[in-house]
Amino acid sequence: MTTETYRNPILDADWSDPDVVRVGDDFYLTASSFGRAPGLPLLHSRDLVNWTLVGHALERLEPAEEFEKPRHDCGVWAPSLRYHDERFWIFWGDPDQGIFQVNAPEIRGPWTRPHLLKAGKGLIDPCPLWDEDTGEAYLVHAWAKSRSGVKNRLTGHRMRPDGTELLDEGKVIVDGDRIPGWFTLEGPKLYRHDGWFWIFAPAGGVETGWQGAFRSRGFFGPYEERIVLEQKDTDVNGPHQGGWVRTASGEDWFLHFQQRGAYGRVVHLQPMRWGPDGWPVLGDDGAPVAVHQKPGLPPQPPAAPATDDDFPGGRYGRQWQWTANPGDGWATQHSGDGLRLACVRSADAHDLRKLPNVLTQRLPGTPCTVEVELRLDSDEPGARAGLAVLGDAFGWIGLQRGADGTAHLVHRFAEAVAEAERDAAHPRLAPGGRAWLRIEIGAGSRCRFSADVGDGFRPSGPVFAATPWRWVGALLGLVALAPAGQGHAGAATFTQFRISAS
Repeated sequence: MTTETYRNPILDADWSDPDVVRVGDDFYLTASSFGRAPGLPLLHSRDLVNWTLVGHALERLEPAEEFEKPRHDCGVWAPSLRYHDERFWIFWGDPDQGIFQVNAPEIRGPWTRPHLLKAGKGLIDPCPLWDEDTGEAYLVHAWAKSRSGVKNRLTGHRMRPDGTELLDEGKVIVDGDRIPGWFTLEGPKLYRHDGWFWIFAPAGGVETGWQGAFRSRGFFGPYEERIVLEQKDTDVNGPHQGGWVRTASGEDWFLHFQQRGAYGRVVHLQPMRWGPDGWPVLGDDGAPVAVHQKPGLPPQPPAAPATDDDFPGGRYGRQWQWTANPGDGWATQHSGDGLRLACVRSADAHDLRKLPNVLTQRLPGTPCTVEVELRLDSDEPGARAGLAVLGDAFGWIGLQRGADGTAHLVHRFAEAVAEAERDAAHPRLAPGGRAWLRIEIGAGSRCRFSADVGDGFRPSGPVFAATPWRWVGALLGLVALAPAGQGHAGAATFTQFRISAS
């Protein structure tokens, strides 16, 4: 057994609503991706502590026309990841459309096109189960009140074993309104263990809730419940919603999220055991652990999802996602290094929240410094490009081409209630149309902007506090755009994107 320890969170960024599965000696994780493309991130680990991003299961959101513009809190909610019949399966709920499924023979694909398993409003958080003893297949899901008027209950179905069709109208198998003190029951994960059907499901809301476990001898109930993980006297608020996984040697572990404001939902790893009464015990007797002995697995080198990017050949790494389905020609491949983004024309150039052509990655959960070099290659008056922190409020710093052909360093922001951006600092000349851009992100997601236009880094504007959307953490973004009009508006080139610990 290893004597090394790990510290939570193990994924200190917005890997929302994680689910996990083991196949052989490998562990795989997926998470919510909401309205960003590509969606359904796929992470890999050998020790449950060190994770790398190996791809995405969803190239574009469907139907495509629904996601031509940003829908930041919509799209892919709370997926479940399973392995059955020598295939990987992911089920998720789109709260406006219904329950979808994709599958693949390998984690890196090829993944099937999304199959709509159950159409309807407010159908969320689906999870399948294939009962290996009986050959039966089941599905459980939760409800979003914002779309359906219903919440705090879990509905169960029998399902065709090939995952293509549900075999009944569904039945409420857990009604949270009948459990004293329980509310916002959601995010179910379905398992078989020790002769019981188990549902691991959170309740109480993402900020302050808890993790519940339910068990029944039959899939359709009745279920008995227990709270198995809650904050207690720790500083981990709302520890819940995730998945149980067992190592090859029989160790049990539970991965879940913690809501941390602008940083989104970071991922924790809890030890798990089965108590003498047959119920699971998570963390330190039901309280989340901050530090714990690593799983008894072969030691692995430190690893984390990539952040830095040199954009070789103009290609961007797996860590980047567009804020909607991408358009043709937004990023151009070429023979050198650097990301060449077209200055996409838009009538919404005054509001980055409305633009589909922002290339984003997750905001790190620890203090850091973000830097990138920018060259504005466009001569179009009003063309601009820059580095952004994007959420319900946003701020960005970059270059803009003036009517007289000069390039200016600009720094702009918009508060959550504002419909258009404003200057956060006075524009200044940027000779040669080049600049180094920097955002220093400190405690409380407080962002300090600065730039170097040839005379060293100089601070710009007041401190800006990053904010999340309703369900999505704040994002770092690269963007190039131009006012509405006709014809090609040129491009901007970003090089040497770096995130370093502060």
